[in-house]
Order: sequence, then C-alpha cells, then structure tokens
Amino acid sequence: MEDKKQLVGTPVSRVDGILKVTGKADYSTDHPVKDAAHAVIFKSTIAAGSIKRIDTAAAEKAPGVLAVITHENMPKLNTRGGIRGGAMLQGPEVTFYGQHIGLVVAETFEQARHAAHLVKVEYDPKNARVDFEKLASEAKVPKDKKDEKRGDVKAALADATHKVEEVYATPIEHHHALEPHATIAEWQGENVILYNSAQIVNGAQNAAASTLGLKPEQVRIVSPYLGGGFGSKGGQWANLVLTAVAAKMVKRPVKLALTRQQMFNSVGLRQRNFQKLSLAATPDGQLTALAHETTTHAAMQDEFVEPCGDCSKLMYEVPNSLISYRVVPMHLILPTYTRGPGKSTGSFALESAVDELAYKLNMDPIELRIKNEPERDPSNGKPWSSRTTVQCLREGAKAFGWEKRQAKPGENRQGNYLVGYGVACGTYPANQRPSSALVKLHRAGNDVTATVELAAADLGTGTYTILAQTAADALGVPLNKITVRIGDSDFPSAAGSVGSVGATSYANSVQDACVKLTDELMAKSGKQFFVRPTAAQLMVSEKINDHQTRVDSKASEKAEEYSSHSFNANFAEVWVDTSTGTVRVARFLAATGAGKILNPKTARSQILGGVTWGIGMALTEESIVDPRWGNFVTRSLAEYHVPVNLDIGQLEVLFIREEDTISNKLGVKGIGEVGIVGVAGAVANAVFNATGKRVRELPITPDKLL
Repeated sequence: MEDKKQLVGTPVSRVDGILKVTGKADYSTDHPVKDAAHAVIFKSTIAAGSIKRIDTAAAEKAPGVLAVITHENMPKLNTRGGIRGGAMLQGPEVTFYGQHIGLVVAETFEQARHAAHLVKVEYDPKNARVDFEKLASEAKVPKDKKDEKRGDVKAALADATHKVEEVYATPIEHHHALEPHATIAEWQGENVILYNSAQIVNGAQNAAASTLGLKPEQVRIVSPYLGGGFGSKGGQWANLVLTAVAAKMVKRPVKLALTRQQMFNSVGLRQRNFQKLSLAATPDGQLTALAHETTTHAAMQDEFVEPCGDCSKLMYEVPNSLISYRVVPMHLILPTYTRGPGKSTGSFALESAVDELAYKLNMDPIELRIKNEPERDPSNGKPWSSRTTVQCLREGAKAFGWEKRQAKPGENRQGNYLVGYGVACGTYPANQRPSSALVKLHRAGNDVTATVELAAADLGTGTYTILAQTAADALGVPLNKITVRIGDSDFPSAAGSVGSVGATSYANSVQDACVKLTDELMAKSGKQFFVRPTAAQLMVSEKINDHQTRVDSKASEKAEEYSSHSFNANFAEVWVDTSTGTVRVARFLAATGAGKILNPKTARSQILGGVTWGIGMALTEESIVDPRWGNFVTRSLAEYHVPVNLDIGQLEVLFIREEDTISNKLGVKGIGEVGIVGVAGAVANAVFNATGKRVRELPITPDKLL
C-alpha cells in the first residue's frame, strides 16, 4: 500500500456529522424501545421542612396513569451509592425548593403531566437558609479544603507599597445543554439497560448499580451521543435511578425527560462565590504576596466547593501565598462541576486583580504578567512539562493588535461608544486517566476495515472523529474504513469526558491498542521487516481475515514528576454605549497552548464554545434566587440570558505549537475546559479600559456602568 498522509493534526470534518444533521444520531430518548411509558417528576414548593400529607388519589384515577410514586411507596435505595444531590424519594424531608417529591407514570407524556398537577401536598415548612449575602459571614472551613499557605502573606501585605485588596463576586450559573437530562429504563429480568446521557459512562454504571443494590454487570449504560453536558452529566442525578425504579414498578420500559424549567433545580449549578483577592508588589511590579480567599455555599446534606484558587496557586511567582475556602450550608440544590470549575470563576477574580495592580503600577498588564512568570509550579515545586503562557501573551498580543490599546481608560471613543482592550490568562490541568480500548481488523480480499470500541463519551466535541483519525494513522486504514463505537458500558472501560481528560485518555489508549495489534501481526507473520509495515499491509500480505486486541492504558510514572497544564491568553475588544451602558464584545482572540492538536477544526470549535460561554459569564448569565421562598426567579431561557449572535463579534483562535510528550505519549492536552478560563476576566478588564469603571461583580450589566 502507498504511504498515506497523516490525518492527525489535520482539520477533518466530523465523521458523525451527517448522522447529527439528519437526525439519525440517537440521543437519550431517541432509542427505539417498544411499549415505553412516560414519567413526569413533580417537585416541592418549599425550600425547607417536610411533607405532612401527600394526596395522590386524583392522580391515580386520571386517564392513562400506571403509577404514582412518592416517598410512601418508593423502594429503599442506597443513598450513598454515588447519585448526586439526594432527591430520591427516600423520606418526607425537603432540603431545597424544587426537590423531587414524586413522579407519575402514564401511557403518554401528556397524561403523566396532567396527573402530576393533580397531586396535593401539605407541608410542615421551616425557615429556609437561602440568602447568601446574609449567611456568608457564617461560612466555615470545608471538610476537604484546608488553607494552603506559603510564606507570610499578612506581613508581606502590611509592608507593601503597592497592593490591591478587593472582593470579586460571581453569581449562580446553570448548565444549559441543548439536550436536557433524560433516561429510558428497560429491565431484562434482573438486569437493566439505561439509555442515558453520561459524561462518564462507567461512572454512571457504577452509581446506578450501587444505588439500586445491583452488581455493575447488571447495569448497562448506553450513551452514544450527548447534546452537551458541561459537567452536569459528569455525576449522575436522581432522575437516572427514579426512571429505573419506575420501570421496575410498572413492568415496562419508561422514559423520563427533564423540562428546561426542571433543569434549574434537578442537576446542580455553579455556586455563588465571594472572592477576596489581595495582591502586593514592589514598585517595579514584582509580586510579593497573593491571597485568594473564597466564600461560597453548598447544600444542607452535602458539600461541594468550587476550587476558585487553583489558578492563583500556580499562575505567578510569588513568595507569600494563601489559598483558602469557607463554605456555608444553604437550602439549595448541591452545586457541582461546571465548565472550567473554579478556574473560570477564579480567573475572573485573579486576572481582574492583576489588571488593577498593573494600572496602579502604571505598567502594561502583559508585561506585569510576564515579569512574574514562574520557572516551576509554585504550588508544588515540580518542573513544568511545558508552559506556554509567555508565548500565548506575546503571539496573541501581536495578532490582536495590542499596541493600539490606550493605557488611560476612556480615551478611545468611536462616536457614541467607548472602546477598550483587555487581557487575561488562564490554565487547566492536563492529565491522562486510565482507559481501555479494543481494536478489531477484518479483511475481505485487499479491503481492510477496522472497528474501535471503548466506553468513551462524546459531548459533541468530536470524539468519534479524533479517534477515527488516530486509528487510521496507526493502522494504515483509510478514515472511511474506520468504525468508532463508544458510549456503551459493555465496551472496555474508559475515562470520562470531563476535566479535559477525554481526548488525551481516549486517543492514547486507541494508539496503544493499534501499536500492540501491529506488533502482534508482525510476530504472527514470523518475518523480519526493514521498514515497519502497517497493520493493514500485514492483514493483506499474510492473508489474515480477522484479528483483534485490547489494551489498558494509563499515564507513565514519569508524568507524576511534572506539572502538566494547558495555558492561554485571552484578548477582548469591547464597545460600551455611553447612552445605554450596553457592552458588546466586538473582537475576541484566544491564544492557547494545548499540546498536539488532534483536529484543528473541532479544537477551534471547542475554543469558540468556551469563549462564547465566557462572554455570557461576563455580560449576561445569572441565576437569581428569590430570598423569600428559595426558588429561582430565572426559570427558563427567557430570563436566564445566554449570549446570542448579536452579543458575539469576531472570534479568533490561535494555537501555539507545542511538543510535550512528558504528560502522555501523544503529547495531547485538553482544551474543553481551558477555553472558558480567563475569558470573563479579559472582558471585564476591557470594560475598565473603555470606561474607567471597575465592575467586580458579574455579570457586567448596563445598570452597573451607568
């Protein structure tokens, strides 16, 4: 066979694209299951207390109703099985507004929804803890996040000639994936198939099995496509096991899909944070102290704290450092991982404070950052496997036209608009997690085809495509002869599509399997080769009809000796209307160093998505709690404002060339998370440069500028 051009590193179109645009890709409730009933959840209308009486008689008599399930007839489940947020109908207690308190199963969705409205509930309410501003002073040290100290921050701040000490606030945000959480449950004897969106396929399998009192092999998760998740589908929530229980009770398959409104209090959120940033520096800009103190909230029954101080631990060289967290329990649903968890919100505070310090020092904010570039990871002393922050800043500034920036705020006016430039940096860890892959080859004459199987997940990021590219290059098989099968717990176990570990873990496992398979075919041939043949060539030359192999891959021990991260620099140009205070991001450039880019086309899309959400974080997104009742005032996309086309100007994506095979053999680093980190900070800094007004509470709405 003739040599083929390498596919890895080229902008290949999605191999699953046609399936998606023609509606043939099966999402959670698309799978063809015969005789499926429909379930609808009904929820609490208090934030704290207990159910005194629940009357389901009218609902049970309604047309088409097969079952009404509440805590009074719900089987006992293992509440420590790994399902997040409780709400599994295990008792009358209510700990947040919108907690699941029951579900109706009926022949049709409309019948189930109608019957759910017929259920009457009486409560014994208690005073609800839902006002974060009032409760923040009660916050305590979390269970699993002790203060991290280096040097003496207090003394360094006291002695500093130039310092910034400010509080930056970020609101509750919600994941709003295009596909809401949904499940079909189908029992086959004592085994259950759960068609369900899962960012971690084997995690969902283990959580469902443990909660239901089953062995993992009795639960099969089928999740070939996800319509987004952004962290909310990383852990699994009560809707998964409630669907399984409902199907068991009515003895037929059941579909349960959350509505957009139910998403607000069913599957977690990004919590509200108060972040106090304290920076101290010498007159020439050398940092002497950095304190990042976060106050946040968790649920009454469980704790989750977004790691807002992660960027502050390692972005800049500073001898005196403090990273601390304080958390207060509230009657709200358990917070959870949300895109760029901690880093996206934490970088807003850190990078805003750095910008404020640069202004006080009369320094260019890029030069201040470069001056404090660390040679090693300050948080642990490990050498970097690679670090591209300075390159991102330098090359990004050149491509963006940073030299046109006016250092003095409010100097750049275009008609009725004030124009400003802002910059902010970001980072996210690059890790390879254990993953397994099975590769099968089949020959028919001179035609060789390959199938790749692993329990990976595709959030819509292009997993199918990058794995097909990896296998095609490693096997010498054309791309159109590769079949990738993922999203099924029956396949070899794999890491999740979370925390930017997916592409790294999956691609390395597939590469390892293809190399092993080729080695096995060479050994099988009994021949010596001067030039290493491809697996496809060996299948043909040795007339082998079928061959397969499986590999279990993990990061090398050497990787643990280094600090491995993706880095970026973000540049924003904003136009602020002086009459209305409206902010528009006219231009945005993201320069990212993320190792080997497997597919520039899908990678660019990842960065564009992260930037768009980051702009939403900066300007529009906010979930507001009514302090009287504990429910969300913002309950749909009509009130929770995500960016639309008119909010987004010209977006540019620049990847820094980077070779880093220390963190993993392929040199791949994740980009799904880092794409949002630093974005809000860049926009906020640009708004200050345009107007001279420093907004320290997101989102930056017109009322805060007028």
